[in-house]
Amino acid sequence: MKFGPVPLAEAEGALLAHSVRLASGKLKKGQALGRGDLDALAAEGHAEVIVARLEPGDVDENAAAARLAEALVPDQGAAGLRLTAPFTGRVNLIAEGPGVVVMDSDRLHALNAVHPMITLATVPPFQQMAGGGMVGTVKIISYAVPGDALAAACDAARGAVRLASPVLRDATLIVTKIPGGAGEKGLPAIAARLAALGTAMHGPVTVPHRTELLAQAVRQAAGDLVLILTGSATSDPADVAPEAVRQAGGHVDRFGMPVDPGNLLFLGAQGGRPVIGLPGCARSPALNGADWVLARVACGIAVTGADIAAMGVGGLLKEIPTRPQPRRARG
Repeated sequence: MKFGPVPLAEAEGALLAHSVRLASGKLKKGQALGRGDLDALAAEGHAEVIVARLEPGDVDENAAAARLAEALVPDQGAAGLRLTAPFTGRVNLIAEGPGVVVMDSDRLHALNAVHPMITLATVPPFQQMAGGGMVGTVKIISYAVPGDALAAACDAARGAVRLASPVLRDATLIVTKIPGGAGEKGLPAIAARLAALGTAMHGPVTVPHRTELLAQAVRQAAGDLVLILTGSATSDPADVAPEAVRQAGGHVDRFGMPVDPGNLLFLGAQGGRPVIGLPGCARSPALNGADWVLARVACGIAVTGADIAAMGVGGLLKEIPTRPQPRRARG
């Protein structure tokens, strides 16, 4: 693409690079200049105009944005994404329903490295989305890009982003109680988390904070997922809640996570279904580590101990008032 000032006599058919206000009206940037436009410019004393001209092999911004978006999402229905119509070199990738964004980050980095005028911006990997949310935006920065660069970008990231939709239909929430404990405080926040993922909640089932009674409740729980919220914080892999999962015939894969708030989460399984031990901060609607794990699990994405360990980078979600602060230096 050629860009720069040209005499009016050479500008017909070129794309106007910058808007120009005339007495007869505004010429908008990006429009193809016709003879009437050039006559209007000349009538007001303009001798030249800054334009962009496509060269052989170039692809205009809207066509390029559409091609790249279609390469990223070749089957919109299967990917759970909708592509908007191209406008000013932009196409947005919109979530068709709730879910978690799954992407091949290396391939998307490769796309963005092909040509500086060919870009894709996305939400972070595994971001939870609601229907209608923007997952990504393709933007062709210039008025046109070389066709070979566009082809390379399309090849680099073909089918590299999708939305994993929820697969768990329902969950049972079990709450343990202790004298003076939080009891059922904060349960609307947990119900709202499940509702956002299209998962129905059974319960809460309330039992005393005792291993054998909690194990019985886990065995009897209905649904595709079991959530445990303890009246007393889980402090060790052998504490009441993890041990209850084991006594119920299940196993615990991970206790603790490098996300704050959310350190005291544990993850396991019982009876072929996942079990999540919720940290106390799950009583608050504020984002915490349990949200990251719950969203992936609800959408059928396997979560390993290594996955949870990797959440630490970017896992400091907010400061909490109860965290001890450095003592003021004494004079």
